[in-house]
Amino acid sequence: MFFITLAVENCQTERYILSQFKTGILLFLLLSGMAISCTGPGRPSRRADVGEARNIDLPEILQRKKLIVLTNFNATDYFIYRGNPMGYQYDLIHEFSDALGIDFEIIAENDLEKSFNNLKTYKCDVLALNLTVTKERSKLVQFTTAHSKSRQILVQQKPENWESMKLSEIEHSVIRNQLDLAGKTIYVQKNSSYATRLKSLSDEIGDSINVIEIDEDVEELIRKVAKGEIDYTVCDENLAKVNQTFYPEIDINTAISFPQYLAWAIRKEGSEQLLDTLNSWITSFKKTREYTLIYNRYFKNKKTGLMAKRSIKFVGNGMLSPYDKLIRKYSDSLNWDWRLLASMIYQESGFYPKAVSWVGAFGLMQLMPGTAEYYGVTINSPPEKNIDAGVQYLGWLNEIFEDKVRYREERLKFVLASYNVGLGHVLDARALAKKYGKDPEIWDENVEEFILKKSDPKYYLDPVVRFGYCRGEETYNYVKNILERYNDYENIIALN
Repeated sequence: MFFITLAVENCQTERYILSQFKTGILLFLLLSGMAISCTGPGRPSRRADVGEARNIDLPEILQRKKLIVLTNFNATDYFIYRGNPMGYQYDLIHEFSDALGIDFEIIAENDLEKSFNNLKTYKCDVLALNLTVTKERSKLVQFTTAHSKSRQILVQQKPENWESMKLSEIEHSVIRNQLDLAGKTIYVQKNSSYATRLKSLSDEIGDSINVIEIDEDVEELIRKVAKGEIDYTVCDENLAKVNQTFYPEIDINTAISFPQYLAWAIRKEGSEQLLDTLNSWITSFKKTREYTLIYNRYFKNKKTGLMAKRSIKFVGNGMLSPYDKLIRKYSDSLNWDWRLLASMIYQESGFYPKAVSWVGAFGLMQLMPGTAEYYGVTINSPPEKNIDAGVQYLGWLNEIFEDKVRYREERLKFVLASYNVGLGHVLDARALAKKYGKDPEIWDENVEEFILKKSDPKYYLDPVVRFGYCRGEETYNYVKNILERYNDYENIIALN
């Protein structure tokens, strides 16, 4: 069991228990993500009930029966996808709390200064982050045994038309020698170890590097480099590799540091038993198959999975797939053109019935395990059962939006978006659209704008947002690609 708290002002903490998934009313919570939230259905909050307690060590945590952990909202540490909490740090937190036999609560906070202050003021027990172990930070906190290690990498944009260029041409156009950073402006997250490293590097090369520290998440800075809004940023190599799967136009092959240890942190004093227990657990858990699977899931698997671009696939004789008859059969229950459902299935799985994504979604419809279980489907179920379950879920999403989006063509886009990223994030985007004067019933240039902005802390920490961070660019492209491919199918394949 776990609870989540997000750093947003003026909210009370309310707990929703995950163990009740199988009741009919909590199917809604499971599929929308609301079962893992606070302050009303899905509402995140700032912890306001923690006093100035002292000497909170392992015995006090075990007596409390809950570990309070602070981590980041981003695409690797902790996020909610299709109603499911996941992430590298989340999975490690889950494993450690299970080893202790207690529950856990997550506080999501992306501001490093606030994170350290939350630890200092006893609002959390552990900072579960990719914290670079440095001498300066060791004056403030105690570091655990390293959970991983990484180098710091310069993130820069590849040249235009890089796909058609020779490797030697690309190498010539990007920075490879650290001396060439002289005079360059590099944006980094405020209070990060990246700023410290760049200032040291400036001394090492004997020239100035203009380091600008700003209150933006590392992944937002990477996005800005990819889009040409800034020229350079710095991040850990493992995070850089993850983001290159989303942004192939970035170059991540220039290191600016030696390998450095990444660890969790606890308070400087008064938590010695917790530190000893964490160190023993991390040391042994890193040797297990489970740790290898967790690390590979978030840092080595391509996150784009089977997200197909606009493309067309035929099996001959005017058929789109071997499953056309089944798709025709089940599309009727949705009142959808079967070619639309076919386009969606191709987007999900490429018509490959044994497809399994990096997050565990499986089959033609890429059902998440919890959703599949509710509809009585397993990874070994035949393709027809998988399609049936996916269509039932689509029908349920359509019912949710029937009284929220009047026009059927628009409602379809909301349903597709919710299937992709989870209902909660789409409801968040509608709330943001309404707040900023856009139409919450129109997807194009209205709600889609705020799905895209849900990777920006300015928006995912907004008080109207309940489900935090999401990488909205994937969802934006998902809806766009399905509808464009459907238009192609309409032009090529007869309806009947």
